[in-house]
Amino acid sequence: MTAIPTSRPPDVPLLLPEDRPKRAAAATYRTAAATDPTRARPPQPSATTGTVRIIAGHYGSGKTEVAVSLAMRLAAEGRRVALGDLDIVNPYFRSRERADAMAATGVAVHSSSLGHNLTLDLPAVSAAIRGPIADPSCDAILDVGGNGVGAKVLVEFAADLRRRGYEMLLVVNAYRPETADVAGVLRQLRTIEAWSGLGCTGLISNTHLLRDTTAADVLAGYRLTKAVSAQTGLPIAYVSAIPAALVQVSEHLDGERLEIGMYLRETWM
Repeated sequence: MTAIPTSRPPDVPLLLPEDRPKRAAAATYRTAAATDPTRARPPQPSATTGTVRIIAGHYGSGKTEVAVSLAMRLAAEGRRVALGDLDIVNPYFRSRERADAMAATGVAVHSSSLGHNLTLDLPAVSAAIRGPIADPSCDAILDVGGNGVGAKVLVEFAADLRRRGYEMLLVVNAYRPETADVAGVLRQLRTIEAWSGLGCTGLISNTHLLRDTTAADVLAGYRLTKAVSAQTGLPIAYVSAIPAALVQVSEHLDGERLEIGMYLRETWM
């Protein structure tokens, strides 16, 4: 069983004061990002080299659907894929709930050291997650719990992640009240970086209304993500949505398109 840090790491940057002008906040963030030694150089994917992708973000932003959909897509492309469910703060809608479906497509799933179907909510992260993180031939996807609290678990794996290189992608959902504007997204970004000790390397635009998502919703979220990208210098890695909405938006958006499979939602939800 892997120990989980329970206290705030020392010497982490504080959140910016609420009343600081946004432009100054962005300049401060860019300076910190350029000099932060915790930022690893993202790995360069190739046909034989995998990538470690950390999927982080605010509660309810859709991180798990993104993580599962991305894992299924990479597996369908013939890649060796492993998904590490590191969500120890939310007992619902965790990627381990779809371990069987992912395994059927070739995705290896690691979650609790006590098994995927444990009914108790214990922060028992399996040490087996270290395997795909260390394996350069594997695409490893780490599904992280919400906010900075959920990102604390990454401290345990930070040294391994820096050694191999990683992408930490922040999922942006403009329809969550706390991340409805640039200042809100920046607060989440800085909090997750502070608690994890790792630096974000990219953004995922994932604004949605579940199965009612339209192209207008996707574009509204994209505009916010684009504004965050302009202020931070972080690229948009993916624009994700259900296929019916994604097919209606322009092909000239930044980032790859990622179809969301709605794997975590039952048909009646």
